Amino acid sequence: MAKKNFVFFILLIILLSCVKKSDTSNIPVKHTPVLFDLDSIISRGRLIAVSDFNSTDYFIYKGEPMGFYFELLKNFTEYLGIDLEIIKENDLENAFSLLKSGDADVLAFGLTVSSSRKKDIRFTDPIFETRQVLVQKKPHNWRSMTIDMLNKKLVRNQLDLAGKTIYVQKLSSHAERLKTLAEEIGDSITIIEVPYDSEELIRNVAHGEIEFTVCDENTASVNSTYYPDIDVNTPISFAQNIAWGVRQTNSEKLLLELNSWLNTYRKSKAFALLYNKYYKNSRSSLIVKSDYYTSSTGKISKYDDLIKSASEKIGWDWRLLASLVYQESRFNPLVRSHAGAYGLMQIMPVTGKHFGIDITASPSNNVRAGIMYINWLQELFENKVSDPEERLKFILASYNAGPGHILDAMRLAEKNGMDPEIWDGSVEYWLQKKSDPVYYRDADVKSGYFRGTESINFVSEILERFEHYKNMIPEEKNIGLTAESGVNLQSGKALILTP
Repeated sequence: MAKKNFVFFILLIILLSCVKKSDTSNIPVKHTPVLFDLDSIISRGRLIAVSDFNSTDYFIYKGEPMGFYFELLKNFTEYLGIDLEIIKENDLENAFSLLKSGDADVLAFGLTVSSSRKKDIRFTDPIFETRQVLVQKKPHNWRSMTIDMLNKKLVRNQLDLAGKTIYVQKLSSHAERLKTLAEEIGDSITIIEVPYDSEELIRNVAHGEIEFTVCDENTASVNSTYYPDIDVNTPISFAQNIAWGVRQTNSEKLLLELNSWLNTYRKSKAFALLYNKYYKNSRSSLIVKSDYYTSSTGKISKYDDLIKSASEKIGWDWRLLASLVYQESRFNPLVRSHAGAYGLMQIMPVTGKHFGIDITASPSNNVRAGIMYINWLQELFENKVSDPEERLKFILASYNAGPGHILDAMRLAEKNGMDPEIWDGSVEYWLQKKSDPVYYRDADVKSGYFRGTESINFVSEILERFEHYKNMIPEEKNIGLTAESGVNLQSGKALILTP
C-alpha cells in the first residue's frame, strides 16, 4: 500500500510539474528583517534551532534524544550557558522560512555550502566535508557476483546517468549538482524534487520504488549498513563543505560565536569521538532496526501501552509521563536506588505500602503506585499554584524531593518578596537556599536542610525531554480522570507526613 501511495504521489508531481526542474537557488518567501542577535538569544535563555530527524542528526532511541547535530547543539548551548530548543522540520523550504521569520536562530542541517544558498543565508565555518553520491539498488543476486561483475551492472560512470530519472529532496543541493552534471555530460537528466528527506528516498531505492537518488556520502554510508542491497560508491561531486546557517542580517554576533566555538571544538578529541559515534559506528544499523528508534516507530519503550493507560488517570500527556519514567529508571523495572526506591517510577516501599500496593510485584503495580502519588500531589497543589504549567513544575519537583521541601521554598519565596507560584527564578531559587543554615533554620522552614540542585535538574530535564518526545511522536488525546486517592502522603521517597 505504501509503495502504491508513493508511486501515485510521484506521478502527481510529474503531471503537475511536467517534469520541469524547479529553481533551488531562490527561496521565494519574504520576511520583515529580524532584529535578533546573540545578545537577545542569551537574554531569552535559549537557542532555537531547526533540525531534521533521521538516524544521524536528531532522533530518540530508548527514550533518549540523540544525534550528531543534537549533541553539537547541546555542547554549544552549554558553552553559552543557555537552554536548547529544537524545532523538528524535514522540509527545507519550511526550515528556511522559520529562520527568515525569526522563529529559529540556526539551521542545524547538513547544508552543502553553495554560492546560490549564500544569497539567502550566512553559513558557519565548515563542520566537515563530504561528497555527493548516487544511491542505487544492487542486483538481486549481487552476493554471488565478483566485484567486476557487480560494477558492470551498476552505474559507475557519470556519463551513464544520461536519460536517467533521479529523485532528490526539494530545495536540496543535490538537485543543483545534478543540473550542473547534466551540463557537464552534455545530456539530459530528469530531476524530480519531492518533499522527502534523503533517508526516506534511500528507503524507497532499497524497496525498489525508485531507481536512483542522491545524498551526502556520510549519510549514504550509514544507511548502507542497514540497507545492504543499496550501493553508494558512485560519487557525483568533489568534496564539499557542510555547515549550518544563520540569517543574512542581524546575526553577526551569533555567527562569530558559533565559528569561534566550532573552530575550537572541531580540533578536539570530543568532536572526533562524536563524529565516529554517528557516522562510523556499526551500532547505527542496530539502532535504526530497533523497535525503539522513535523516528520511524513512534515508540519510546516496551512499556508505552502501560504508560499511556496510566497517564489517562492523571490527565497527563503520555509522553510527559514517559519522560518522568525515563528520568527515574531508564525504563528498567528492576532498578533500585541507594535509598531503596524501586522500579519504573522509583517508588519507596513505604509509599507502596501506604497505598496497599506491592511495588515489586510487577511493573504495572509500580506504575499504579506512582500514579496514585502524582494524583495526590496534583490535589495538594491545585489551590496553591493557579497556573497549570507552573503547577506541573511544582508537582515534578515534589515527586523528586517530597512536597515538604517545595512548600518550604514557597514560604521562603513569599517571605522574601518573590512569587510563591512561580518556579523559575523564584521557588527554585529558594529551594537551593535550603542548603544554607541561614535559611534551613528559618522558622518558616519545616523540613530542614535540603540540597535543591538535583530536584531543579529533575524538573528541567523531564520537561526538556518531553519537548523532544513531542517533536518525534504525534499527540494522543488523554481523558483526565478524578484523583484516585486523597491520602496525606507527603513524600514518595521516604516519609508519610501531613502538610
